[in-house]
Amino acid sequence: MSNIDLIVLFGTLLLIAAVGVWKSRKQANIESYLLGGKSLRWGTIGLSVMATQASAITFISVPGQAYESGMSFVQNYLGLPLALIIVCVFFIPIYYKLKVYTAYEYLEQRFDAKTRIFGATLFLIQRGLAAGITILAPSIIVSSILGWDLSLTILAVGVLVVIYTVSGGTKAVSITQKYQMLVILFGMVVAFVVIVGKLPDRVSFYDAVIMAGQAGKLDVIDFSFDVEKRYTFWSGILGGLFLSLSYFGTDQSQVQRYIAGKNTTESKMGLMFNAILKIPMQFFILFVGIMVFMFYQFNPAPIHFNRANMEYLKTTEYGEQTGSINTWYDKYSDLRKQGYAKIDEGIRRDNDQTIAEGRAEVLGATQQIEEARRQMKALITKADPNRKTKDSDYVFLTFILTEMPIGLIGLLIAVIFAAAMSSTAGELNALASTSTVDFYQRWFKQVGSEKHYLQASKLLTLIWGIFAIAFAFFIQSAENLIEGINILGSLFYGTILGIFLVGFFMKQINGTSVFIAAIVSQAVVIGCHFANLAGAVQFGYLWYNPIGVIMVVTVSWLVQLMLPKKV
Repeated sequence: MSNIDLIVLFGTLLLIAAVGVWKSRKQANIESYLLGGKSLRWGTIGLSVMATQASAITFISVPGQAYESGMSFVQNYLGLPLALIIVCVFFIPIYYKLKVYTAYEYLEQRFDAKTRIFGATLFLIQRGLAAGITILAPSIIVSSILGWDLSLTILAVGVLVVIYTVSGGTKAVSITQKYQMLVILFGMVVAFVVIVGKLPDRVSFYDAVIMAGQAGKLDVIDFSFDVEKRYTFWSGILGGLFLSLSYFGTDQSQVQRYIAGKNTTESKMGLMFNAILKIPMQFFILFVGIMVFMFYQFNPAPIHFNRANMEYLKTTEYGEQTGSINTWYDKYSDLRKQGYAKIDEGIRRDNDQTIAEGRAEVLGATQQIEEARRQMKALITKADPNRKTKDSDYVFLTFILTEMPIGLIGLLIAVIFAAAMSSTAGELNALASTSTVDFYQRWFKQVGSEKHYLQASKLLTLIWGIFAIAFAFFIQSAENLIEGINILGSLFYGTILGIFLVGFFMKQINGTSVFIAAIVSQAVVIGCHFANLAGAVQFGYLWYNPIGVIMVVTVSWLVQLMLPKKV
């Protein structure tokens, strides 16, 4: 990276953090620290909610997902708008009426203390681990691509986030997230414009879209009932509904964003902002990946996008084999380019036969290209079995570093870091709130001054920040980051959502019944996941969410029937 890019990168990040700290510098009590004084307007809420969900993983991994598998991942979000409508109708009025700091306070008021603690504990486990992943994920990729030390990259993200989250609380998080989200959206639009501008002169944007469709990359909706498929219309509508409903309705990292609103109207408008824009945003990010795919159909693409793996391979005994596989790859890359040129010619002449011939050439060449890539990955594994060979998370960043003009590289790297910071800040803020209100204030010090609880909240934010950074140092990245974070959430969200739905709609169920059901549900979901990993069963992870909900609802009802009636 050039000095200009470094100035743009660090200048953008430091300016956003400084503005957040400055605008939230007056924190007098726990309400102002944890709920931002309940003064946030719908625009800030909407962008903050979006930024908390849209981590760096979204902007690194999603374009790579589209590059590799096409647009089908957008089905993951089909249930989201309906989920947000349900949250607005049922969840928000209850939270405001009870004047809660956390979602889990409701569980004690509706059920009992043990149910509250169980729900809060599930959240702390899931979100505490996720905070480490949201720091680690971009750090691994950026350090690998730029050659930066991984430890320094983790610290750069983690320490800066901890500073403004500890100092400013919810208001600092929401304000910085608003500016971070604006930078992110602007950066992605700029990237899209640059990609389209770099297509060959003879290939218009319309031609590129048609050719992407010919390559099968624009197959958005799959109505298949095959449960082994990870993304279908049905898993998105049903599994995605339960995942989104649990995330936005019961996950404190999101609940804290909108209960900090000035009133229920501001909170609801902030969520409706997301209901309208979230799917189009995800579609656009995936479409950026499709355009990167089309760019590399006409320009040389690395056989393996993780440059660190390729550099390592050159130093091993397999260097000569690497060269021969590269030669094979380059040959069929040229043939594929010729096939796309034929498709382009057929489109211009409206000649179906020429288009069909071009498609056949592209398909044949692509099969050889994928075989070359597979053999290169096998060679990497042979040289070092511990190295990760899935390289889709490196696709978009490789394009940024090799094709973007000076200055824009720094901006787009800033986009990745800003997304990591915004998501992590929201998570740390929520972890501190839950730890303070649901554990420390409830069980350890029920009577204390506002100043005492304010200092305790700041200390717990710092502790969770240190934990997230330490966990980021400890773990290794998942094979695909965007799937990894969603799998982690799906393991817990169904059970948590089931508890809340029983509380809202099954008034006859008591705390003991739902507590037993929640334990059974969580055990079943984790058992399903390990059975999936072992190959004993095969179904997409989105189904964990409805399984968890159904188990809690059904088992709690059965247990309630078996419990002795009170006289």
